[in-house]
Amino acid sequence: MSTRRHTLFPRHRRWRMLAAMTDTAPLELHRETVLPEWIDYNGHMNVAYYLLAFDHATDTVLDHFGVGRAYAESGAGSMFVVEAHLSYLREVTQGDRLRFASRILGADAKRVHLFHAMHHADEGFLAATAEFMLLHVDLADRRSAPIPEGPRAALAAAAAADAALPRPPRSGRGIAMRPPAAVPPAR
Repeated sequence: MSTRRHTLFPRHRRWRMLAAMTDTAPLELHRETVLPEWIDYNGHMNVAYYLLAFDHATDTVLDHFGVGRAYAESGAGSMFVVEAHLSYLREVTQGDRLRFASRILGADAKRVHLFHAMHHADEGFLAATAEFMLLHVDLADRRSAPIPEGPRAALAAAAAADAALPRPPRSGRGIAMRPPAAVPPAR
């Protein structure tokens, strides 16, 4: 392990303090406004920009736990999204202000299970949800690797706090179509 990694995550009380600060769930760390270029020919935010907005919320959460942009730019490692599921519940349009409630549904040595709820900031309705599985990757060899001790402890504390809450109803969902019922032949 390089010296650089040690200086990024010292065994310091800052990480214990961060772990203690994450005992409230959900985390409300990100807000965003729907930009004009995000609007499609239907007059609402295009599906691609929902993912972008959720990606921005994810970056904010990762920054909060010390494994975000600055960490990745250090060359030590990064969190990669390896699975995503989005649900679109109600449309938002240009200029709408959005707020994101984020929950750490699980965390282990290498993975983080993250859930976001996108709400209209003014009207309060749930517009969309996103669920991500993230994997920590060592950027030197581009392979999965354990999350550094400090952020891992803070993420585990956040997941433990979240476990006391009811599971989000839209989490853990798959996507499928049931085959139509067999229709008897015409006589």
